[in-house]
Amino acid sequence: MDLLNTLVDKGLRRELPTREEALAVLATSDDDLLDVVAAAGKVRRYWFGRRVKLNYLVNLKSGLCPEDCSYCSQRLGSKADILKYTWLKPDQASQAAAAGLAGGAKRVCLVASGRGPTDRDVDRVSETIKAIKDQNEDVEVCACLGLLSDGQAERLREAGADAYNHNLNTSESTYGEITTTHTYADRVDTVHKAHAAGLSACSGLIAGMGESDEDLVDVVFSLRALDPDSVPVNFLIPVEGTPLAEEWNLTPQRCLRILAMVRFVCPDVEVRIAGGREVHLRTMQPVALNLANSIFLGDYLTTEGQAGKADLEMIADAGFEVEGTDQVTLPAHRKDLVAVRRRGAGTDLAANA
Repeated sequence: MDLLNTLVDKGLRRELPTREEALAVLATSDDDLLDVVAAAGKVRRYWFGRRVKLNYLVNLKSGLCPEDCSYCSQRLGSKADILKYTWLKPDQASQAAAAGLAGGAKRVCLVASGRGPTDRDVDRVSETIKAIKDQNEDVEVCACLGLLSDGQAERLREAGADAYNHNLNTSESTYGEITTTHTYADRVDTVHKAHAAGLSACSGLIAGMGESDEDLVDVVFSLRALDPDSVPVNFLIPVEGTPLAEEWNLTPQRCLRILAMVRFVCPDVEVRIAGGREVHLRTMQPVALNLANSIFLGDYLTTEGQAGKADLEMIADAGFEVEGTDQVTLPAHRKDLVAVRRRGAGTDLAANA
């Protein structure tokens, strides 16, 4: 297909596809799906080889969130049957992280429910980051605490955080249909704060919330413009007790097309298959490794994932290898950009000290 040849050429040059080309990927037929995967796989292997980065979630605080995000089991008014607890202590979080690291995880993602952290919460998370890094010097730590206030990203970086996650989730035009207690612009602002502080920005989306192809392309193009280093692609797990509990509209083929489109639009970033891969990709998970170069190991925030041993077997059986702590995830030009940002942010921090 001429379309796929064009997209591969653009991906190898880091050139942005047109919106029409991105939409055409989502509209391809099942007969052409393996060709789409093969084409996007060329772009993935060019930038990331056959390495798969493993990430591990530690849920620091669960439930009781004042926000009304329709997809979330921890939302305001949720009737979902989930565990609810306040902050884990640093030693508890460090022990939880150790389980993932023992399984081969390279990055620990520290997540807490809520609109955003208070300054005391940032202190708590800073202590947790230090506890984890004291036990595992080479581990990457990503914080995901909601909307950030001025100065909080800098404090997390000083504590040893490497990255900050805050997803856009869906397109700007439909964001108000999913959440009303904060805005799309609030989320964009937090990603900018992470960048400005010298943190590696991580921002992605949730597919399967009833969005159109145009919505998916809109949010992925917005992510390309924000230029995060990693883009997690979540597939909605409709949880009983949430407004989107009946949104079962994804197929494995649809998920693969979405991942391929993300790879073509964001060719040189870490594309991570996040929540919902087991539910929606099912037996096609190994095929998806040709598109994404990163996955979560084990469980998610309030839902169970595939057993870690099964993940490792899947990676090996599909002909891929787990990325080691001595290997650099990002291509050289992106790694250099992260270093420049950190140096620039460090200069600003020193000037303001």
